[in-house]
Amino acid sequence: MLFNIAQIHAGIFPAIFTFLVWSLPAATAMYALSIGVSHISETLPGPVYALLSGLNAATVGLIALAAVQLARKAITDKLTRILVLFGACAGMCYNALWYFPVLLVFGGFVMFAWEIHGRALITRLKNRRTRHSNTDVNEPSEGEITMVDRKTGENARHTEGPHRRGNTEQDRTEDTKEGEVQELTSVSTAQRTRTDSPAAAHQVPVKIGLAVIVLFFVAFAVFMSLRGGLHPAPLLFSLFNNMFLAGTIIFGGGPVVIPLLRNYVVDPGWVSPRDFLLGLAVIQAMPGPNFNFAVYLGALVVASNTNVPSVVGAILGYLGIFVPGLWLSVGFQSVWQSLRKRKEVSSILRGINATAVGFVFTAVYRLWEIGYLTPEETKGISLANEPWWLVIATMTYAAVEWFFVPPPVAILSGGALGLAWYGAVGRRILQV
Repeated sequence: MLFNIAQIHAGIFPAIFTFLVWSLPAATAMYALSIGVSHISETLPGPVYALLSGLNAATVGLIALAAVQLARKAITDKLTRILVLFGACAGMCYNALWYFPVLLVFGGFVMFAWEIHGRALITRLKNRRTRHSNTDVNEPSEGEITMVDRKTGENARHTEGPHRRGNTEQDRTEDTKEGEVQELTSVSTAQRTRTDSPAAAHQVPVKIGLAVIVLFFVAFAVFMSLRGGLHPAPLLFSLFNNMFLAGTIIFGGGPVVIPLLRNYVVDPGWVSPRDFLLGLAVIQAMPGPNFNFAVYLGALVVASNTNVPSVVGAILGYLGIFVPGLWLSVGFQSVWQSLRKRKEVSSILRGINATAVGFVFTAVYRLWEIGYLTPEETKGISLANEPWWLVIATMTYAAVEWFFVPPPVAILSGGALGLAWYGAVGRRILQV
């Protein structure tokens, strides 16, 4: 037991160190940005609105590209295509804290029901229909006279029988050889995995992994119960709870989290739409994970609504968004090699992932509708009100997809094009 614990520690500590090196620099930068944003006034100079609108338009183009790229990976058949479309349309039609998790569960259930039961049912029905049709064709109807060339039929029987037997024996031989090769390959692969794989030395025991998973869902149930039972819930607890929920249900990477975070911090009135869009534009140009956006939002929530130091909100946002994934990764490491081979698990995950990819298209639509900032509309209006923003979004999409421009460069170019628009025509429009 002590040996297993030592193995776990030897594997987890380097992983945590790597994670911190990967995430902390951008997290620190986003916290510094939140300090600056929390001290700016409600009304900004005209060039700043043009700059922010250009950044937002470029961000919309970049997220639209991310949605297309994720859809290419998630769509493997007609049902996954339908689930991506379903997630996008359903996400556009309604907003609520509980809504997106329910859609994800529904997508996983639909894929599971189809691949485990529906496809087999359709196959059985097709086979039954084929057998009936063959029976109807082979059996002559009453009164019908069937003309048969006896010589041809005999020749066919004499030539077809040995040929069929020869094929059968050849198939059996090939199947036997193929089975032996697969068996030898699987044995050698298993031996290499046990002896050569570095991960095998740091494998989390199954019992510990299952205990970690159970403990996580117990903690999740406690948090959600307190969230529903406390009226009103303390702001710091609600902030951590919302981030913890988002970190738990996210599938598909950074762009998927955007509509959830907007619902969890903007809709309650904790963060203004302008500040949300400003941070979103900056995080797209930052290295590291997009989940560091939660650090920025957490700091703004605390700075704008409490007397608590903003660093507390940054820490709560950081822990809330990252801890669920890290926690579950440690637990599922022990059983994932077995679970990934089960058709039920892979079906559920494919359905959830396809539905989550649809949410990225939802994010594109919602950000498009609030991306244009003016002194009169600080909450944002549709980018469609000014054709130049559509040009920026399209150019960003094309530059990254076709000409391999780095995303940070494309985002900053969008801001520069926004300033160029202000110098040309925006000065007359954005008069404070």
